[in-house]
Amino acid sequence: MNLTLKVWRQRNTKEKGKFETYKVEGISSEMSFLEMFDVLNERLITEGGDPIAFDHDCREGICGMCSMYIDGKPHGPWQANTVCQLHMRAFKDGDTIIVEPWRAKAFPVIKDLVVDRSAFDRIIQAGGYISVNTGNAVDANAIPIEKENADKAFAAAACIGCGACVAACKNSSAMLFVSAKVSHLALLPQGDPERKTRVVAMINQMDKEGFGACTNTNACEAACPKEISVTNIARLNKEYAMAGFSADK
Repeated sequence: MNLTLKVWRQRNTKEKGKFETYKVEGISSEMSFLEMFDVLNERLITEGGDPIAFDHDCREGICGMCSMYIDGKPHGPWQANTVCQLHMRAFKDGDTIIVEPWRAKAFPVIKDLVVDRSAFDRIIQAGGYISVNTGNAVDANAIPIEKENADKAFAAAACIGCGACVAACKNSSAMLFVSAKVSHLALLPQGDPERKTRVVAMINQMDKEGFGACTNTNACEAACPKEISVTNIARLNKEYAMAGFSADK
């Protein structure tokens, strides 16, 4: 396959960026999108140029680092996948592909396609945990949990914190991310003691980071590589309201 890439290049957070055009040739349809970038970067390095910076780690759809728009869609044209899971057979020979980083105030560009997603880390630090001494690992069935709740908690915990929900939302809302992290703990007995302080602390931190309000258009769920349900947002709102009603006066 021979392709034309229009890639966002930006030296750092403070400087203005622009699209630059690259031609890539001899790309296998079985390559992943990131492997295609590897081929391009090897050529750029050989030619003495500056390789394109992009985030990656596991390349197995788990780490959530490969955050980029491809032709205007978070993680590209395929549903429920990350960029590392996107293969070049999704495109046709001769296609022009536009690649750019997440566009959100809370995700400033570090360089090229790399954005700073540490706002998510600070939200987790605010309350996305359970304050107990772990000690020795307990048996999986030591605490009885209803299967329905266990399944819902597991589905919410599948969130990899990639930021696609923020990128897809016209308000750059992080509600789906925060709701997934709140839900998987609120649904389990281990998370019950701190559920009220947790949801308030995490939402307050989300607001401090500059994320927008939920648009209720469900674009976040459509873009999520793990198909996290927007029903978690409803649960988040309920948890927040309950925490407000029971707050000490």
